[in-house]
Amino acid sequence: MLIPVEDGPAIVACNTCRHSADAREDSAGTRGGAQLVAALRQVQESDARYAGVAVQEMPCLFACTDFCTIHLRAPGKVGYVLGRFTPDEDAATAILDYAVHYAASEHGRVPFKQWPQGVKGHFITRTPPQGFVAE
Repeated sequence: MLIPVEDGPAIVACNTCRHSADAREDSAGTRGGAQLVAALRQVQESDARYAGVAVQEMPCLFACTDFCTIHLRAPGKVGYVLGRFTPDEDAATAILDYAVHYAASEHGRVPFKQWPQGVKGHFITRTPPQGFVAE
């Protein structure tokens, strides 16, 4: 049931997420999560700045009402679940831009002034790293 992945900064995207609050799939029958994964990988491949953040995918992060959901995580850092994205290049760029700041941070906290506009309002939860709680 578990698949080993690289243990570094990563965006784990739900590949089965709904396309939007109102639709499970787009007009071609593709789920939003699969579209977001494809957009994340395409944007990542287009810019070397994103090489230090893995794009991983898995089915269902159990945040179904918040469609197009990702989990941002790294060892020893607070993690975040974000959702309600449009599965496109703009969202993927904002997520990856934030992930670069996150990966460079000491504990996973990125100053608000560094947040790309495209992630503001998309945070759902924050999760403590194993063996820690946040202050």
